[in-house]
Amino acid sequence: MVSIDALTGLRDTLLGAQPDPPPLLVLLTALGALVGVVTRRPWRIARNAVTIAHEGGHALAALLTGRRLHGIRLHSDTSGLTLSAGRPTGPGMVITLLAGYLAPPLVGLVGAGILGGNRITLLLWIAVALLLAMLVLIRNVFGVLSLLVTGGLVLAISWYAPPQVQAAFAYTGVWFLLFGGVRPVVELQQLRARGRMPASDADQLAGITPFPAFFWVTVFALVNLVVLGVGGVLLAGPILTDLTG
Repeated sequence: MVSIDALTGLRDTLLGAQPDPPPLLVLLTALGALVGVVTRRPWRIARNAVTIAHEGGHALAALLTGRRLHGIRLHSDTSGLTLSAGRPTGPGMVITLLAGYLAPPLVGLVGAGILGGNRITLLLWIAVALLLAMLVLIRNVFGVLSLLVTGGLVLAISWYAPPQVQAAFAYTGVWFLLFGGVRPVVELQQLRARGRMPASDADQLAGITPFPAFFWVTVFALVNLVVLGVGGVLLAGPILTDLTG
């Protein structure tokens, strides 16, 4: 049996606040995440995290709007597919389509808020819980492996790594989601301009609303830039405090 002291210790570990990270750590993790987004080879690997958040956003929106969720597929080329059933038009479908490109930076924003309260371990455990919840919806082998590897990495760092490593990992991950929400929108418009994504989320939104696909691409871009700005301010708190102090 698990003792009360053990449960109390686990609660204190999860809900307890860690010390403020050094401003240099916040700055270096931001630079590292930015390099991971703008550099081709690291982006091709790390983009899987953005895809997980993207498809998770579709799935959550589908469930919240009453659609029947059939499953999620994640592919080795960092693409993904979320299948749901319900009305092909209407607010539920619009929200479900909107959620994909908006989800990564919004997840990053929530993470920035948690880090703003210095709940680093809590953030990592929430990430593990969300990945496990998403795992039951995956319908292909690569998707299962992708979530197991990602979740295992986060769990190992949250359980075994020292606080400084946990902080560096958490800040890098949140910065990456904030920055990583912008590049896929740029890539989306580039592919659309070449006629290579005729069934993109933006084009599907254009088919069920009065607005053209470029309008929705612009919405994705503007929202993600605003979220990046707000999340950046939340994460840069230690730097701002250091400068004004």
